[in-house]
Amino acid sequence: MARLDVVKNITGLVEWYGKNKRLRSLVNLVIVGGFFDPLKSKDREEMAEIIKMHDFIEKYQLKGQFRWIVAQTDRHRNGELYRFIADTKGAFVQPALYEAFGLTVIEAMNCGLPTFATNHGGPAEIIVDGVSGFHIDPLNGDESSSKIADFFEKCKVDSTHWNVISAAGLQRINEW
Repeated sequence: MARLDVVKNITGLVEWYGKNKRLRSLVNLVIVGGFFDPLKSKDREEMAEIIKMHDFIEKYQLKGQFRWIVAQTDRHRNGELYRFIADTKGAFVQPALYEAFGLTVIEAMNCGLPTFATNHGGPAEIIVDGVSGFHIDPLNGDESSSKIADFFEKCKVDSTHWNVISAAGLQRINEW
């Protein structure tokens, strides 16, 4: 859940997912952000990111494994999106090149979502890596997507793993 700005690296996440066959075999990807039509944006950077998103969808043939939801401004609806993903035992990924604070990280963790977030900025202080969530390096997509795949593989083998990380994330937010 973010603007489609270069610094938010949402298209980077889509590319990581597209390239990682193991991750694609484990989970689908849902993106919430931006517009579908680049002409609806008034920002050149966002327009370029929208076009890049469409290019990646085509290049990696993501239809059937990928859902793109237009950016939401209703905070109640956002909460429902987080909870829906949690109900399906999904995870939240915040792949920003840099994030000063990380409100979406706090929101996701507060909804019980295991969270993967940039190790550049505020989220690195919120998450205890490997305990209450996971740090990812936005400059290393292969490593980051492998870390996400490892989590979901572990969840397949150990049915309690998702709940353990979810509970630890909630506890961390309550302590924080």
